[in-house]
Amino acid sequence: MGNRLADATSPYLLQHADNPVDWWQWSAEAFAEAKRRDVPVLISVGYAACHWCHVMAHESFEDDAVGRLMNENFVSIKVDREERPDVDAVYMTATQAMTGQGGWPMTVFATPDGQPFFCGTYFPKANFVRLLESVTTAWRDQRDDVVKQGAAVVEAVGGAQAVGGPTAPLTAEILDGAAEQLAKEHDESHGGFGGAPKFPPHMNLLFLLRHHQRTKSPESLEIVRHTAEAMARGGIYDQLAGGFARYSVDATWTVPHFEKMLYDNALLLRVYTQLWRLTGDVLAARVAAETAAFLLDGLGTPEGGLASALDADTNGVEGATYAWTPDQLREALGDEDGAWAADLFAVTATGTFEHGTSVLRLARDIDDAAASGGGVTASGGGVTASRGDVTAGEGDAAAGNGQAAATEGGAAQTIVERWERVRARLRAARDERPQPSRDDKVVAAWNGLAVTALAEHAMITGDAVTASAATRIAGVLADRHLVDGRLRRVSRDGVVGEPAGVLEDYGAVAEGFCAVHQLTGDGRWLDLAGELLDTALARFGAGNGGFYDTADDAEQLVTRPADPTDNATPSGLSAMAAALTAYSALRGESRYREAAESALATIAPIAARHARFTGYAAAVGEALLSGPYEIAVVTGEPVADELARAAYQYAPPGAVVVVGASDQAGVPLLADRPMLGGRPTAYVCRGFVCDRPVTTTGELVAQLR
Repeated sequence: MGNRLADATSPYLLQHADNPVDWWQWSAEAFAEAKRRDVPVLISVGYAACHWCHVMAHESFEDDAVGRLMNENFVSIKVDREERPDVDAVYMTATQAMTGQGGWPMTVFATPDGQPFFCGTYFPKANFVRLLESVTTAWRDQRDDVVKQGAAVVEAVGGAQAVGGPTAPLTAEILDGAAEQLAKEHDESHGGFGGAPKFPPHMNLLFLLRHHQRTKSPESLEIVRHTAEAMARGGIYDQLAGGFARYSVDATWTVPHFEKMLYDNALLLRVYTQLWRLTGDVLAARVAAETAAFLLDGLGTPEGGLASALDADTNGVEGATYAWTPDQLREALGDEDGAWAADLFAVTATGTFEHGTSVLRLARDIDDAAASGGGVTASGGGVTASRGDVTAGEGDAAAGNGQAAATEGGAAQTIVERWERVRARLRAARDERPQPSRDDKVVAAWNGLAVTALAEHAMITGDAVTASAATRIAGVLADRHLVDGRLRRVSRDGVVGEPAGVLEDYGAVAEGFCAVHQLTGDGRWLDLAGELLDTALARFGAGNGGFYDTADDAEQLVTRPADPTDNATPSGLSAMAAALTAYSALRGESRYREAAESALATIAPIAARHARFTGYAAAVGEALLSGPYEIAVVTGEPVADELARAAYQYAPPGAVVVVGASDQAGVPLLADRPMLGGRPTAYVCRGFVCDRPVTTTGELVAQLR
């Protein structure tokens, strides 16, 4: 029988639709077939932008002889980990338990009941063939031992993912200790944490920014500033089109693994936006704007959502689109500009990547030149990088005055103009090269993260493009992914998929809806957030304040996954805690805050020991310690109101801000709060206890500080 992937909605599965392997999609029918044939199941898990997934596919799954061996002895199931994170979580835990490590592609051999008995990741073709033969022999001659091993692995996985462990309040002491842990692990030379490979630590940076706001810790702020600048100047950041790659293969952020993921860029947009808000750092302003532009231009889909990723490879070659030689720069720019660009981007004859090519890095202080010459506008998307009427962070610096200095502005502007001209020409030349493919499925959770990031950027900068995008993407999630009151995980080409939403989908989308409610003052978004949270509390709750990652009526796997740690994205528990905290403040209902506190209590013991894996939870903990503040600005001019701008600029960690008229339907924070003396009026509350209303920015800033 032929391959069964041709009608899949997953781009990853479609990549394997022409393999000689008789692939099945994940289904009860596949396991029933394995029982009927009395053969083991081979589960292969990966995702469309995965470089080593492509390598294993080319070496093994496209080979006729390997395909025959798989077809004769196994029922083979191909799984997109991004569509089925629950399946991925269960078998990744098994893989890590058996091998001490994990990754993709993930290769799992299981019984027809789904119990894994041998796990691994990438196997070269020769090793994979020997493995297939060995497993076939063991299944035939040592069946009892194989089944016993599978049962033991399932028991171990169930223990690793069990809920109901020790709990403790996530206190200031624990959060201060977490910040101290991160400071000890900080790479003082290159930024970030640990060595190679080095991943953007976005969630830990968000936590440290909030920790700095609460404690005024200069160390927490410096770790963020140093890491953010090192990443933005490094090869991990696309110096021509914006957007960050998944990770750096070295400790210096020089050579990336070139895939670009939606979730990384959404979370990093928040980091750079908040860093600019607190410090007025012009590099942070530019990178935030360019990252927002990349999200919309590079990942935007015709249906209004955001695609999952850009591939690491171009025609099977990693980095082919992005790397340059000095000769290629001169060919694109001419001798003079080519030499200038080679110096600016650290492109040398020996190269930093493969075959004498270099990944572009920013070796000169372009942003300092831009700061002396006025505000910078990001290329692409129309997203502005600085806003002249907003005062930066702690009252000491301006984010950009929008005017060139009379004496120094001429020279500085010349450098900036040359930089913009060179970048535009190199971008045009690069666009003529073959481009990486795009995984264009829309993942609910990741789009929810992007909605929150874009809404925050819009509120802080006043940018109409990011404001419109946040609302549009929220509409896609509400109108397409919500089906009969329940979230679906993915959609593609405007058609929603079958996989049910997992906990991170409910939490991230609800948080995004809360952000759009603040941005627009539209009560619809708050109501939708409440419906999602009520469903999640009822269907995913574990009874001790914690959560399972799948609903109680979802497909039953060999174990029910429940991972509370933050990894590439916020855990479902952390995402839920964030949404519950925001919703409680916006709605004024303490039971949602109590649910957030109970959830964080289950993560506190982990935060005390392993801070790097609880960054988002710790950021939510800072919001709860802060209050969070509830700020209502009653005004007839919400876009231009000075009180609103001050509220956005000086908001404490995790504060919610709503701006509009007191009679605005569906907005609890504005209800029954009039303007005093006909003047715009701000109401500041903390933990449902309110200060006196104020009508001047000075009074408002004093209350918030």
